[in-house]
Amino acid sequence: MPSPTIPAVASSAYVARGERAYDATELTRGPWDPGHQHAGPAVALVAREIARPAAALGMSHIARLTANLIRPVPIGPIEVEVATDYAGRNVAHFSARLLAGGREIARFTAVAQRDAKVDLPAQIAGHPLPQAAKAPQASEPAAFPARSEGIGYHDLVELRIAEGTPLRGPCAVWIRMRHPLVLHETPSGIERVAVAADSANGISAVLEFRRYTFVNSDLTINLLRRAQGEWICVEARTLLGPGGGGIAEARLFDSRGLIGRSTQSLQVRAR
Repeated sequence: MPSPTIPAVASSAYVARGERAYDATELTRGPWDPGHQHAGPAVALVAREIARPAAALGMSHIARLTANLIRPVPIGPIEVEVATDYAGRNVAHFSARLLAGGREIARFTAVAQRDAKVDLPAQIAGHPLPQAAKAPQASEPAAFPARSEGIGYHDLVELRIAEGTPLRGPCAVWIRMRHPLVLHETPSGIERVAVAADSANGISAVLEFRRYTFVNSDLTINLLRRAQGEWICVEARTLLGPGGGGIAEARLFDSRGLIGRSTQSLQVRAR
């Protein structure tokens, strides 16, 4: 019998049930445990809540979002708390918490900026911005490599391979959301980026999924501009240290070119 807090047939990652309170659906299920969410949708949900007070201040660009993932996020009721730590003329700082059953699951900080038109010199280093290896239309459709049992994150998103092979080292993958983050809403750019960026460690994995875990304990996203369109490309690579630690780093693109970068701290363990 389905849980009363989880719709039998999910059509979005979350269903709002009050002010900053949501029920997670099965579309959030991650690959590590059937009762836990993939962190991507949860980070995106908090980014959505931070973007609201930022927009009210005229800060429409989320330049940085950092998530400290303290505990696994359960599939069920969750709540988000947001605080404005500082609001200046052009930059604002925010903090947030994700709660489940009254327990703090994750803690966040973010920097939002006011958009302003700046005329840049014609020739400067790094410009024009790099493009992804292939456009999404020219990339090969693929199934998600690390799948949970039953409905999960792999049903929430669609993949196309721009370069490399998932789970075999450096790889570039286009990711598009098949379903809304929150029921009856169109996902924003920062929501699409957050849903995709947390998959970098899976996309670029260098260890066999059945023999090792390489869970990320955080995620930092830095964006130089707002993402456009439905598709986000994650060009990722994983680097491992000798003491059970690692880093997954990625360049992030939309169809127009580079939008930013992400990093994840990995804890590597044998199963």
